[in-house]
Amino acid sequence: MNTVTRPRILVVGAGFAGVACVRRLERILGPREADLTLATPHSYQLYLPLLPQVASGVLTPQSIAVSLRRSRRYRTRILPGTAIGVDLKAKVCVVQKITGDLVYEPYDYIVLAPGSVTRTFDIPGLADNAFGMKTLAEAAYLRDHVITQLDLADASNDPAERAARLQFVVVGGGYAGTETAACLQQLTHEALERYPRLDPTLIKWHLIDVAPKLMPELGEKLGRSAEEILGRRGIEISLGVSIEKAGPTEVTFTDGRVVPTHTLIWTAGVTASPLIATLGAETVRGRLAVTPEMAVPGHDGVFALGDAGAVPDLAKHQEGAICPPTAQHAMRQGKVVADNVIATLRNQPMRPYVHKDLGLVVDLGGTDALARTLGVELRGVPAETVARAYHWAALRTNVAKTRVMTNWTINAVAGADFVRTGFQVNKRLKDFEHTSMYLTPEQVREHVAAQDADSPAR
Repeated sequence: MNTVTRPRILVVGAGFAGVACVRRLERILGPREADLTLATPHSYQLYLPLLPQVASGVLTPQSIAVSLRRSRRYRTRILPGTAIGVDLKAKVCVVQKITGDLVYEPYDYIVLAPGSVTRTFDIPGLADNAFGMKTLAEAAYLRDHVITQLDLADASNDPAERAARLQFVVVGGGYAGTETAACLQQLTHEALERYPRLDPTLIKWHLIDVAPKLMPELGEKLGRSAEEILGRRGIEISLGVSIEKAGPTEVTFTDGRVVPTHTLIWTAGVTASPLIATLGAETVRGRLAVTPEMAVPGHDGVFALGDAGAVPDLAKHQEGAICPPTAQHAMRQGKVVADNVIATLRNQPMRPYVHKDLGLVVDLGGTDALARTLGVELRGVPAETVARAYHWAALRTNVAKTRVMTNWTINAVAGADFVRTGFQVNKRLKDFEHTSMYLTPEQVREHVAAQDADSPAR
């Protein structure tokens, strides 16, 4: 017999969208109005925009991992695992816990915000030899790896090995790739005085992208400024170029160049979580088709947003326009989805999501930064001030704000350090993208049906 008397709200994913939704639900809903569950493998929200600063050592990993349990209204049950399938008809979500066990989580309302996974385009050798930059573990490991290359190059007497270890390739000319290349180049530049045996001219950073422009979101002027800043710092930019194949000690570009390197960092785009494919619902560019209220048509109580939902961009007044999967949109969508879930619970009308971008900030390390806010373009120190103020204000807890500000201050005063922690074993992109765990729509139905047969009283 089912003894549940309150509606069950399940939120999948603890990114910007999922956390914003949960926090608003906790604030507005009374404890007896609904039971809240958040399915996520980690009990923290990762502040992704500052991940390049973790990779470069400006920030410690813990400073941008914002605890989900630090909330005055905290009452959400956290289910530590990854949602690998959803049966929309049975209203059951299959979750693989961090122990490997499967949990069949029933719901009355589900908010899908599982984030995204790295898109690799099936390039030979990429998953085995490239590094990603989407998780805290990847950023921390990448920092260790870059410092390891400096150590090995410094100790080597082989000119070919030394040159290969001091070449670094970053693929992806968006925010993640550009900021990662800039911040890590800054790290290797500052390291030179600690490695007197290294020839500075041997350290080479390559930033490549198949697109014709670097960070097109910046616009013509700021985009050109970004290229000038990176070029001045010795980063070689190649546009209209991608990777043909990747090996452990060299990378082949699509223009025929072969670059000897032990460091290939892949940030060339993401795609919606494989969870979306398990629903068997209509998609738009890989994301779930949703209404302006972020509801999935034809399925009561199902909402999708962020990287998972193709949310119509009503602010653009352009047919077919959908909101880009940015943190700025995700945070605001999370609040609107929470309001719409509550409206559905209370038999009130839902409201559509409408939001116009307030601007953008790009931190290129040191005092190099670019910003466009409220139509005003900034460069250098003013842009750096705006960028850090924006990120600092967006951090959800005072503890996170204190840690980040402390790290920034220490780094400004003491400079970078070049310590390898050695906490992680050798890993590449394939070791962080656990896409094989997801079920097909047929497998989801089979699993849920088998569970129902074993537990008829569920």
